[in-house]
Amino acid sequence: MAASSRKVFEVLVSKVPWTVANKEIKDYFRQFGQIKRCFLPFDKGTGFHKGYCWIRYSNEEGLNNALEKDPHVLEGTKLQVQRNTRMFVRSKFNKDGDSDGDFD
Repeated sequence: MAASSRKVFEVLVSKVPWTVANKEIKDYFRQFGQIKRCFLPFDKGTGFHKGYCWIRYSNEEGLNNALEKDPHVLEGTKLQVQRNTRMFVRSKFNKDGDSDGDFD
């Protein structure tokens, strides 16, 4: 199957507090469905994450469950959650989990 016709069940989460780690994001969003992938990019200069992440669900049900909930709050901060409409291109990750580019 061509990558362009493949369905991706992914949300873009922004306004993530700097104190929230990848594990906490995954633990929170796991309540909506099985997570296939969680990507929280880090800034190499500061060592902190960039304040946004992508959560990819295994199926449409997980995606819809996450989109239906409002508000999403972690550590007292309201997260912005929206369906990701951008298709990513696979990249290699280094040992620190930093991406050399976008992912699919």
